[in-house]
Amino acid sequence: MSRVQLALRVADLEGSIDFYRSLFGVEPAKRRPGYANFAVAEPPLKLVLIEGEPGGPTVMDHLGVEVGTTDEVRAATARLSELGLSAQVEDDTTCCYALQDKVWVHGPGKEPWEVYTVKADAPDATSIRPAGAAADGPCRCGTPDGPARCG
Repeated sequence: MSRVQLALRVADLEGSIDFYRSLFGVEPAKRRPGYANFAVAEPPLKLVLIEGEPGGPTVMDHLGVEVGTTDEVRAATARLSELGLSAQVEDDTTCCYALQDKVWVHGPGKEPWEVYTVKADAPDATSIRPAGAAADGPCRCGTPDGPARCG
């Protein structure tokens, strides 16, 4: 099973959760402070909501493809590398409240894409930076300089 991931940084987390609950007709699959995600079956989508700055616009944080296994992440890494893309591998990294294996690449507009698999839940550990967190705290997933520091 593969599905596209869209991670959005939102100013109003609760309002966004209510909106996407109505839009897709599903409850969040995971809720943590400053974070929620929806596992939407149809269309196949992992929608991630990350709390942003109050009053700010919703912005894309990063994009991804969730796959079922580490072998699929490794196959994507090999394929992307063969195409000449700079692929950055992160094995056993904790991001978005989950233990993951992943590979990052960036599109021509520097948009961050990850191909990842979730290996286990991580209820207290994350490498997203919720609004108000210290600047020297954990990195934000998907930032051009972030993945090297995540984990």
